[in-house]
Amino acid sequence: MINSKKATREQTKQHNKQLVFNTIYSQDRVSRVEIARYTSLTRTTVSSVVSELMDEGLVAEVGVGPSAGGKPPILLSVVDDSYHLVGLDLANGKFRGAVFNLRGEVCHRVTVPINGRGGNDALELVYQLADQLVKSTHSPLLGIGIGAPGVIDPLQGIIHQAVNLKWENLSLAALLRDRYDLPVYLANDSHAAALGEYTFGQHDDAISLIVVKAGRGIGAGIVINGQLFYGDGYGAGEIGHVVVADNGQQCQCGNYGCLETVASSQALLEEAIAIAQKNPQSLLNQFGDSPEQLSMDQVIEAFHNGDKSLEPFLADVGRYLAVTIANLVGALNIEHIVIAGRVANFGPAVLTPLQAELQKRTLSSIVARTKIVTSSMNDDVVKLGAAALLLTYELGLT
Repeated sequence: MINSKKATREQTKQHNKQLVFNTIYSQDRVSRVEIARYTSLTRTTVSSVVSELMDEGLVAEVGVGPSAGGKPPILLSVVDDSYHLVGLDLANGKFRGAVFNLRGEVCHRVTVPINGRGGNDALELVYQLADQLVKSTHSPLLGIGIGAPGVIDPLQGIIHQAVNLKWENLSLAALLRDRYDLPVYLANDSHAAALGEYTFGQHDDAISLIVVKAGRGIGAGIVINGQLFYGDGYGAGEIGHVVVADNGQQCQCGNYGCLETVASSQALLEEAIAIAQKNPQSLLNQFGDSPEQLSMDQVIEAFHNGDKSLEPFLADVGRYLAVTIANLVGALNIEHIVIAGRVANFGPAVLTPLQAELQKRTLSSIVARTKIVTSSMNDDVVKLGAAALLLTYELGLT
């Protein structure tokens, strides 16, 4: 009984600490009296928690607010650089990482080419990436967050299968935790992207949202009432292998016509290479040494420099994405949808046909309230989401 009561007191103390920190983080500059009003905690409890947060360097007094007739209140704010966060994105053709402060501002970036490596060779590249990032900052590190491809158990920090990287049952979180003696959290890259958008994106009015990340692979991350939804087997949002094209190409998973075969960045790149090969005058040929050596970056650059040859294929991409998004919207009725990943770089060329097709595939009254935008975070969305895992699990930010 004594241990039970002690555990309950500790849990209450931790809950109060997270509640106060959340309030200061979200309000930016706020007084102790306002915190008590927002949280319904007593002023004594708020003062005690604030003192603890200040002792840890997380919070500081930053001035005074307007007086309501008595002594002006002292304002508090989060010390943005009190701790730094390492976020890794392992889901593309290059491993990318960054060091962020508590507000998601980039302090340092590192990119490591993969060049087709997998297995232990790919793991060594993760170490190389993390080594550089950990050494790049003099602020205390809150930990390392990772967004990775494949089937992942986020609670155990295990990548059960990542086909392109040839990883099976890789205890990546534990390996990094032992190497750096830091907290490490792992999530599927689409789930991380959703948390990144929810935490750092321009979605102040959204308590739920869906991020559809369309890059080399395609997946959806789902946030419901401020919490990541993983699904019973941690596979929620695995939409890339939903069949959308009858009699389509064979996918790596073995099925035919999966969404990834017709709407991924790899599908786009293959189409661009075919166009460049057929048409020597194509603008695509001005951005690569040869059609066969075109990269996705070069395809995006050619598009933004006026190449229209990909527009019919991009319209199909938008329509195929709409098929799957219609099911998500119909099932969950989440009104905030964000398109992220390399495909989002094509903007309205994908978004306009997507929205038009969505109108045909679910109730008009639901679609009318559904807002679909492209991510403003570009290639940082997974890294930011990985960093946000640390804010969630280490500081209790919601």
